[in-house]
Amino acid sequence: MKTITSFLVVCVLLSCFLGACHGGNLRKNFYRNSCPQAEAIVKTKIQQHVAARPELPAKLIRMHFHDCFVRGCDGSVLLDSTATNKAEKDAIPNLSLAGYDVIDDIKAEIEAKCSGVVSCADILALATRDAFSVQFNNVPLWEVLTGRRDGRVSIASEALANLPPPFFNFAQLKQSFESKKLTVHDLVVLSGAHTIGVGHCNLFSNRLFNFTGKGDQDPSLNPTYADFLKTKCQALSDTTTTVELDPNGSTKFDNDYYNILVQNKGLFQSDAALLTTKTSRNIVNELRNQNKFYTEFGQSMQRMGAIEVLTGSAGEIRHKCSVVNSN
Repeated sequence: MKTITSFLVVCVLLSCFLGACHGGNLRKNFYRNSCPQAEAIVKTKIQQHVAARPELPAKLIRMHFHDCFVRGCDGSVLLDSTATNKAEKDAIPNLSLAGYDVIDDIKAEIEAKCSGVVSCADILALATRDAFSVQFNNVPLWEVLTGRRDGRVSIASEALANLPPPFFNFAQLKQSFESKKLTVHDLVVLSGAHTIGVGHCNLFSNRLFNFTGKGDQDPSLNPTYADFLKTKCQALSDTTTTVELDPNGSTKFDNDYYNILVQNKGLFQSDAALLTTKTSRNIVNELRNQNKFYTEFGQSMQRMGAIEVLTGSAGEIRHKCSVVNSN
């Protein structure tokens, strides 16, 4: 563990030195003067929550991803629906998101210290990074630049339009990521987050029971693995059962995703899609080197965290993450 954490320190320093700290008007320690305790509060709170809920890193990175791919990283996924508007969190792809209570808990403590200063969007970005850090003796895998502001708009239909579903093929995934100014390399690297967390049966069971509409099985899925999955998911209509994304464990963050992928054990069609082009296959094989994966993952997370951010006087700093400020 000491070797890994030392390596991670070097990765974080190098990533910024090599120009990977993207984010435009975002910067390191944005709250240094306005709320100097902010990042320490996030870190302490997250350590407490992850100790009680080991699945939290997977929950938060999914929420962060779903936030950034709709209107950019502006905390819009955190907003509640109103009587006149159905918000992102109530869109079908977001109904299984979790961790809102953690963000609210952190926000409440920060508000008590520095009211109206730290954005919910920044709290989500920091909390995601710090949740991953717990496994590595709290050494961060990537630098989080801050200064995001919160959006005031959240529309469920935009989540449906912008979030890549688990049945996308490679061309569709590539187009989705390119629309956010992310590369094929980012696509393959960020897919590595599927080494933690779980997937609901209804999101992949067509690969087991009805892949082409003829009651068949996806021929690209490892047959032995398919047999195992059928013991967990026994019908296309099963919407409640979950299966670990990585059959070797769902809470340890490592590069095992790529090792299972080349064995044709990727759970979703979107996972298997990464093996369908030479370019993406080559990246998959490169990332089977764990140190390379950690480095690349950190850099891609920085790029994702900078998608269409609101800064300066744009947006607002919400007092409560689930509702926009009253005028």
